[in-house]
Amino acid sequence: MQIKNGTAFFKDGSFGKTNVSINHGKISDVSSFAPEADAIDAEGMYVVPGYIDLHIHGADGSDCCDGTVGALDIMAAHLAKQGVTSFCATTMTLGEDVLSEVAEAVKTRMADPAEYSAKICGINMEGPFVSKAKRGAQNEKFIVNPDYDFFSRVNEKSGYHVKLIDVAPELDGAMEFIQKASKDCVVSIAHTQADYDTAVAAFKNGASHVTHLYNAMPAFTHRAPGVIGAAAEHTRYVELICDGIHVHPAVVKATFAMFGDRVCIISDAMKACGLPDGEYELGKQAVFVRNGCAYLANGSIAASTTNLAECVRRTVKFGVPLEAALKAATINPARAIGEEGRIGSIETGAEADILILDKELHPKTIIVGGKILPM
Repeated sequence: MQIKNGTAFFKDGSFGKTNVSINHGKISDVSSFAPEADAIDAEGMYVVPGYIDLHIHGADGSDCCDGTVGALDIMAAHLAKQGVTSFCATTMTLGEDVLSEVAEAVKTRMADPAEYSAKICGINMEGPFVSKAKRGAQNEKFIVNPDYDFFSRVNEKSGYHVKLIDVAPELDGAMEFIQKASKDCVVSIAHTQADYDTAVAAFKNGASHVTHLYNAMPAFTHRAPGVIGAAAEHTRYVELICDGIHVHPAVVKATFAMFGDRVCIISDAMKACGLPDGEYELGKQAVFVRNGCAYLANGSIAASTTNLAECVRRTVKFGVPLEAALKAATINPARAIGEEGRIGSIETGAEADILILDKELHPKTIIVGGKILPM
């Protein structure tokens, strides 16, 4: 398969008019070669890597925490149709029995990926090691202090596919946990009351990521910079929900100015993603979706209902440069979880997960693993 005449987006943030050749599910050539007669003509369109969502709980009526391969398959099929070709199955704060079921389902599907579907990169374990005071939509009933043995058991069940583990660094035992867990996967600060000094200590002990920046953490102020100020100095990457609801558009734009290539756009979507308003469930709690916004019974904003591809489009509408927005949905998340070179880039040897987008960033052709997705 070949793609000709497209304006390709490269991992350094540049665009270039080029042709792309695909063989055996991988990109085999990126150059100005003479294309074959039946090559896909991408004239006037962008050719970009498939999007990577590091933080998504559910979509199309299914949730990772349903704990079944079938639920993961429904999510993966839906995401692929939007242009999200890889994702981390993101858990909620639940008991070890449920998290173990999720881990085993992820292990099963990763060993045998479904065709024409987004691929699972691993697990983003959001909870249960979070602050009760900043729990957001996390279920207080299952919150516990950081426990490395608990984490290790779940990680083992997954086939050691946990990519990110979230922790509130002010909790008892958190620093020791971070030191140990950071040798196994990325440790992310999340759902926390930590002040600046505590957050700095967490980064120095091995944390390198921040979960949904601004949400479920102290505000960034001129005398109390908190986690956000510490992250500006120390973290490798931060997640940002760019639905325009969780973070104001002006703050989205300012965050890209502050963090640059360290931003990873995420959806934080739940099972209502792709479905109409109504009542749903998240982490064994009722969630009510009104006008596309998800709320708990107490009125707190819960997860998002917006897919990552739409978040990218909104990010650009908010005034973020196209190049920065695309990097934040492709190469940045790939680097954040150690997958650079395999996904997230248009380069020889990478997985052939490619989007051909119009100028409004809507997909006209979606290629997953070298196969064109039926639209």
